[in-house]
Amino acid sequence: MSTTKGKLYLIPTRLGDNPPLEVLPISIKRTIEDLDYYIVENEKTARRFIKRVSPGKSQPSLKLQVLNKYTTEAERNTFLNDCLEGVSMGLLSEAGCPAIADPGADIVSLAHQLGIRVIPLVGPSSILLALMGSGMNGQSFTFNGYLPIDKSERKAKLKTLERLSLEHNQAQIFIETPYRNMKMLEDLANTLQPNTRICVACDLTLPTEFIKTMTANDWKHNKEDFHKRPAIFIIQKD
Repeated sequence: MSTTKGKLYLIPTRLGDNPPLEVLPISIKRTIEDLDYYIVENEKTARRFIKRVSPGKSQPSLKLQVLNKYTTEAERNTFLNDCLEGVSMGLLSEAGCPAIADPGADIVSLAHQLGIRVIPLVGPSSILLALMGSGMNGQSFTFNGYLPIDKSERKAKLKTLERLSLEHNQAQIFIETPYRNMKMLEDLANTLQPNTRICVACDLTLPTEFIKTMTANDWKHNKEDFHKRPAIFIIQKD
């Protein structure tokens, strides 16, 4: 057994189907070329991404462990065993940065418990890119994940976030399943106070990228179609 533990590299991926090295630094390519062991959400898309970044890398040499909603805690607790044997591993997200709104956070937590060095690599985060482009408060913000699906519960949550934003001068960030984007925007425009600012940022880093901040009242006249386009929503009440 090796006395030196391997490292866990947190490897960002693209936010869409653009050439990887348009949005990822060359360090990602070098890291992928050095690693054969990975923890991924989906084996097929992970292999495709690795091949796009490093076409010459041997696919049969890859050892991929799948982390998704079906992974049991017992299985997850074995995923870093190779690291304990001295083998460095990569943690890949499906889109963006591992462990940010991503199940990889559990693996990072486990790595710290096991004394394994964690190395986060630079790459696109849709949450931070949206906040950067929104013009809202980058000093104080909260990411709220998904809001309730039930219409009345969602409206109540939006009102709560609006109140918190005003009380703390804080940007409130959240996401929605892409096919419900237009319904979310409709609820935002009709539920929030007319002068509350709303930012919609979608298709980030892609040629179709759209980022716009307007008041709730102005969004009522929006003609842009966000249906099935990955989006981040941000609100701020001044």
